[in-house]
Amino acid sequence: MYEEMVDLPLDQLLKIGYANLHDNQQKLVALCKTIDPNKTPQQIAEGFEKDHPAPGQLLQDFRNTFSGLIEFINEHKIITIPSTVRPILEESPPFMRSLTTASMDTPGPYEKVATEAYFNVTLPEKNWPAQRVEEFMTAFNRGTIASTAIHEAYPGHFVQLLWFQKVTSKVRKLIGCGSNIEGWAHYTEQMMIDQGYGSNDPALKVGQLLDALLRNCRYIVGIEMHTGKRTYEQGIDFFVKQGYMSHDYAERETKRGTSDPTYLVYTLGKLEILKLRADYQAKMGADFSLEQFHNEFMQQGGVPIKLIRHTMLGNDSPTL
Repeated sequence: MYEEMVDLPLDQLLKIGYANLHDNQQKLVALCKTIDPNKTPQQIAEGFEKDHPAPGQLLQDFRNTFSGLIEFINEHKIITIPSTVRPILEESPPFMRSLTTASMDTPGPYEKVATEAYFNVTLPEKNWPAQRVEEFMTAFNRGTIASTAIHEAYPGHFVQLLWFQKVTSKVRKLIGCGSNIEGWAHYTEQMMIDQGYGSNDPALKVGQLLDALLRNCRYIVGIEMHTGKRTYEQGIDFFVKQGYMSHDYAERETKRGTSDPTYLVYTLGKLEILKLRADYQAKMGADFSLEQFHNEFMQQGGVPIKLIRHTMLGNDSPTL
């Protein structure tokens, strides 16, 4: 975690990860009781996961989220969006499909020609049997589509790219710290729901919590597989039982973890940003503005959050 400027020992990092996993599970349980007290969270999650578009409609469903997200961000003063340019939404390239369901491919910080940003979405293969296609599409239920569009585009990765293009410091322009970039995108999923996006639609709330549990499981499985505490098969089982995921989805996520021991940066960065926001709000008091906080955070570029804390708070207090 050197490049993240996180110096906590692994056992402490795991303790934080498990605590957040259990917190999100409790929130999901409480939410599920309001939806149907006679069903388990697993059963309710399975029900929502079946509410997905046909594969051929998936890309358009993602495009359809953009206008509503932009309107909500502007009306509720979430963050300033520096440009009206939108990302290009397309199917993920073949070499990316085995390990990712969605991603944002952005131009380099000094690119002047190929300046397009691509929002990639992985579709099921045309030769798959129907059951595998159905399991695969559970990753794109209605709530998760909204959560993913927030994460990848508005106000997640794409809006962050637009801000990074305005950064003048060469160092801040070139550094891309995972807990900052992925942490920001994951933070926005919860923040947008907390601010009222979706008008308390239970599908969106369940989708956001399932996405949070996915990142919790990545956090724990990534560390434990690479420290010999968990096998590949146990990793799959953890995603299924603790993250309420289909076996196909869990296997793809665990496979990714074999090559990425630090895909904990989503949850880690989100927790760091939430603490920074709370500390910044305490500092600003009645003058606190969510839009101002987000704009100031964006102005710092992609450096570790520890450095951003120093700039915004004027001290080196703990990030977690």
